Amino acid sequence: MLVEIWSDIACPWCYVGKRRFEKALAAFEHRDEVQVVWRSFELDPTAPAEVVGDRAARIAEKYGMAVEQARAMEQRMIETAAAEGLDFRFDIARSGSTFDGHRVVHLAHEHGLQDTMKERLLRACFTEGALVSDHETLVRLAAEVGLDENETREALAGDRYAAEVRHDERSAEQIGIRSVPTFVIDRAIGVSGAQAPPELLELLRQGWNAGVGELLVTAGETRGADGR
Repeated sequence: MLVEIWSDIACPWCYVGKRRFEKALAAFEHRDEVQVVWRSFELDPTAPAEVVGDRAARIAEKYGMAVEQARAMEQRMIETAAAEGLDFRFDIARSGSTFDGHRVVHLAHEHGLQDTMKERLLRACFTEGALVSDHETLVRLAAEVGLDENETREALAGDRYAAEVRHDERSAEQIGIRSVPTFVIDRAIGVSGAQAPPELLELLRQGWNAGVGELLVTAGETRGADGR
């Protein structure tokens, strides 16, 4: 069974959703027969290499709320992440384009290290304050999970895997994905949002038992949670 997960490296709910999905998968009776593939999604395809300014102020401006409300929203996100064993550090987080990070995830997939690379990028972004648009940072993180430094550097210097990232994004648009994370099973059934493990486990069971079906994407709690 194929599970495709559309997500963005700069999406806090995507990191929470990854943890919740891992718990669901661990409890799934047929987990050894599940292939998980991470698909690219940019919440802000126009983002520069680095977005400057106070994070909470940017969120407040984007969603038309007071800065205090934005800070409270960040605190709730920190507490939600902590419940999943994640240490979010919005005080040091840096935002920017995630396009090249997605390219590195595709490179890792070629070497059987996609999930490990995705995890490393998310931790770097939300816990370590790394700028995941920076090529040298990406080369270092890729090397930490076992990718060759020279291959990663060469890929980033050109346009390797750019087409794959764009293909993922076009696929998301074609099947109606508007928010992330979105979990899709065999292109037949799916759900968006960082759902709780029991709901994701039920999705896995439905997917296992389903025949050819029509994609179902339901709105989840990630709507607008782009973390920018």
